[in-house]
Amino acid sequence: MGLAAAAFAALSEAVVFLSHFKDLPDPRQAGKVIYPLDEVLLLCLLAVLAGAETFVDVALFGEKKLNLLRRFRPFRDGTPSHDQLGDIFATLDAVKFQHCFVSWVASLTGAAAEVIAIDGKTVRRSFQKKGAKAPIHMVSAFAARQRLVLGQVKVAEKSNEIVAIPALLDMLAIEGAIVSIDAMGCQRDIAEKIVAKKADYVLALKGNQGTLRQDVELFAAEQKANGFKDTEVSHHQTVDGDHGRIETRTYTAFHDIDWLKERHDWPGLNGVVMVESTREIGDKIEREPGFTSRRWYGWPTSLAPSSAAIGQSRTASTGSWT
Repeated sequence: MGLAAAAFAALSEAVVFLSHFKDLPDPRQAGKVIYPLDEVLLLCLLAVLAGAETFVDVALFGEKKLNLLRRFRPFRDGTPSHDQLGDIFATLDAVKFQHCFVSWVASLTGAAAEVIAIDGKTVRRSFQKKGAKAPIHMVSAFAARQRLVLGQVKVAEKSNEIVAIPALLDMLAIEGAIVSIDAMGCQRDIAEKIVAKKADYVLALKGNQGTLRQDVELFAAEQKANGFKDTEVSHHQTVDGDHGRIETRTYTAFHDIDWLKERHDWPGLNGVVMVESTREIGDKIEREPGFTSRRWYGWPTSLAPSSAAIGQSRTASTGSWT
C-alpha cells in the first residue's frame, strides 16, 4: 500500500470512529470551547493506541504528535493539557459515551457470530481503607476471538451483577453470538433477554439454582453410571497445560431433556452440558508425586447440544464432538 493510500485509509478510519460519537452531547458552553470534542476524542484514541494510560500520557502525546493529529483535524489551538482533558471528560454523560463506544467497537468486530464471555472482576487497588472507599467492580463483555472488550458496566459490589448484566446486554449487538456467563448470570430473566436478542447462551449452573442443579446432577450421574445407553449424548474433550498443571475437561451434552423443560421452563433451553474437570498437579522439581482433583459443572444452554461451540465457548482449545 502506497503512502497516499495508507493516509487515506487512516483518515477514513478516523471519520468512521468520530461518526459513532457525533450524537454525544457536549455540555460545554459553545462560545467558550477551545478544544472541539471531536478533536479531543481523536487525540485520546490515537494516544491510547500508542500506549497512553493516563491523561498525562495523552497530553504528552498531543504535544509531541501535533503535526500527525493535524492530518485528521485542524487542532487550531493545539491540544489540551492533562488537567483540561480531565475537566472535559468529567462533563460528558458516561452512559451515552459508553453507548457510542460500544457502537464503534461493534462496527470493528462485524457480525456477532462469535463467543462473548460476560464476567465480573474487581479492579485491583481500587479499595481504600482510608475514607472507606469500596472496591470498584466491573462487569465486562469480552469477544473471545478478537480478544476485545465490547462493553463494561460498573457496579457497587459483586451481588449487583444480576442487575448489571441485563444493562450490559442492552448495550450490545449480540445477534448470532454465543453468550457465556458464570453462575451469577444463571437467571431466567437473563436467559430470556439473550434469546430475545437472537443470541444463544451457555450459563454455568451452581448452587444458586438449587433444584435445577440437583435435577441435572442426578440425571447426569444416572446416565453416566449406565454408560449413557438410555439417552442421546455428544462428547468433547480438551487438554490445557499451564502453571505447572494439566487440566483435562470432558464435556457431555445431553440431547433428550424434555422432562427438564417441563419441570423448570427455562427460556430457549435446548440442552444441558455436564463438564468434568480433572487437574493433575505435580511438584515443580518432581520430589513428590502429583495429585489429581476432580470438579463437576453443569451448563444449561440454548444451543443445539451437538454443537462443538458449547465446549469452545468455555475454552480456547479446539476439538471435535463425537
